[in-house]
Amino acid sequence: MEVFLGAVINGIALGMAYALIAVGYSMVFGILRLINFSHAAVYAFGAYMVYFFISLKFGLLPAILAAILLSGLLAVLIDQVALKPLRTKASVPIASLITTIGVSFIIQNFLSMDSIFTSEKKGFPSLNLFGNIQFGNLTIQSSQVIMFFTALFLLGLLTFIVQKTRLGLAMRATEQNQRAAHLMGVNVNYVISAAFFIGGASAAISGALIGGYYQIISPTMGAIIGLKAFSAAVVGGIGILYGSVVGGLVVGISETVAAQYLGSNVRDPMAFVILILILIIKPNGLFGKKGISKV
Repeated sequence: MEVFLGAVINGIALGMAYALIAVGYSMVFGILRLINFSHAAVYAFGAYMVYFFISLKFGLLPAILAAILLSGLLAVLIDQVALKPLRTKASVPIASLITTIGVSFIIQNFLSMDSIFTSEKKGFPSLNLFGNIQFGNLTIQSSQVIMFFTALFLLGLLTFIVQKTRLGLAMRATEQNQRAAHLMGVNVNYVISAAFFIGGASAAISGALIGGYYQIISPTMGAIIGLKAFSAAVVGGIGILYGSVVGGLVVGISETVAAQYLGSNVRDPMAFVILILILIIKPNGLFGKKGISKV
């Protein structure tokens, strides 16, 4: 029983971190109906920015705050330079999708450059700041507790922003109908930039959490984690904020339990097994709305 509970606790911690990445996919999709595949690279960029500022003798918290700002700005820059011109020209949706994939490779290769960080994996400061917590034979790492409560607080804050603030109201109006929102005085371009910034900031925090949990980062770290987070967003119902949280937990718990009992080689494919099974049963995800067109 302790082994099973340990796997579940591990899955909950990772799942909450996946949820933080997943909300970035959901927010952009909710407003633009676009799958932003550059989001995974922003996640890796955020982790590397934390590493960079720590190497400059910044404390862990200041380094994370600096990484949040830079990652949020990078996400906005991606939209302004690569995506906004396509929207202005009313290009076909597939053009934006392919552009985000291209941007992802650009960022990934930038991080791999010998004159920047090189392609080698880097050690990352541990998040296990307070040692382990023992409950009988069950051991809980303080890093798991930090991941869970940090993600829970941030997801709660994000929910408050979306549901209770003027910015959130503008986001919801833009999601419903961009043209009508513009006619009602909503600055749609600002709302889109805010969505990208929040998504990039959330990805950077996840990069710090997951990097500190595994104590290692690499330029390609966003590839598989990004796909898992995307799976979490789709499982919960992409475009639905709380769906991303539930989807993240489903993916996180399923992969850790599978790794515990079926072997570590099953860990990564499990997210996609769950995705396929849920979409067969509920094509729009657990909380998805009928009629949403996916790009």
